[in-house]
Amino acid sequence: MRRSAGLLLYRRTGQGLEVLLGHMGGPFFARRDRGAWTVPKGEYEAGEPAWEAARREFQEELGVPPPAGDAAVPLGEVRQSGGKVVTVWAVEADLDPAAVDPGTFLMEWPPRSGRTQEFPELDRVAWLPLDRAREVIVTAQAAFLDRLAEHSA
Repeated sequence: MRRSAGLLLYRRTGQGLEVLLGHMGGPFFARRDRGAWTVPKGEYEAGEPAWEAARREFQEELGVPPPAGDAAVPLGEVRQSGGKVVTVWAVEADLDPAAVDPGTFLMEWPPRSGRTQEFPELDRVAWLPLDRAREVIVTAQAAFLDRLAEHSA
């Protein structure tokens, strides 16, 4: 079973909670909005603690150190449609999206062309109000937004 772990940053504003989500990079998501935004996360191997993986993947995906997690809120796990199990913690912190320097991945593109191209893991990050985040986040991950809202109520 594939497992991922991640950190969901959130901040309180005059209009309510906002969360930091990333738009998935690469050609499959370039023109998509709904279902193309995600909690910054990544896969890890059995034996690596999920919390440590979440912090490592935050750094790899965003290119900035993760915030101190002294008051991290465990949001549990969800199973995405492809079967991957994702575990997430919420951390209250502020981060300037302009400071993000995302990691990259290689893939053959166009398909069956024999050419390999490099794409950013996340092509942009943004602070989104919870209602907007629910509209664009990977479907299964919306549960994390609901759990965060319950915790922050």
